[in-house]
Amino acid sequence: MTKFLLSLHVLAAIVTIGPVTVAASMFPAALRRALGDSGDGDARTTLRTLHRICRVYAGIGIAVPLFGFATAGGLGVLGSPWLITSILLTAVAAGVLVLLILPAQDRALTETASPAAPRPARTPLAAGRLAMFTGIFNVLWVTVTVLMIARPGSTTGV
Repeated sequence: MTKFLLSLHVLAAIVTIGPVTVAASMFPAALRRALGDSGDGDARTTLRTLHRICRVYAGIGIAVPLFGFATAGGLGVLGSPWLITSILLTAVAAGVLVLLILPAQDRALTETASPAAPRPARTPLAAGRLAMFTGIFNVLWVTVTVLMIARPGSTTGV
């Protein structure tokens, strides 16, 4: 049963976190295009699509830690330092996504919806800041992935 749960955990991570990291990484460049040409409807459509991918897959992504906890419980490694570190980094990554990336994307969509919208964030700074948040999010997930594969100090043999 543990191998089945581990398979579900890995598949959930690939299917949900992968699209979020790609879409979130593409968003700042699409935002720069949309800000550069306020009449570009395609750029705004791209922004809406990328944001929808981030939002929907972030919600579905709750399956990843659920399957992860079930797997860790089955393996008896819930107290392992590598797993506790991974859990903390996952929580930080989720916080970056929910508290920084998604709201920034929402603001960008609002600001690009109308050429008459307020212009304070219509600068490269907004796109750059969003790119930075996305980079932090991606580095956190890379670190979690490495910890999950290397499992320093693990003796489970799985």
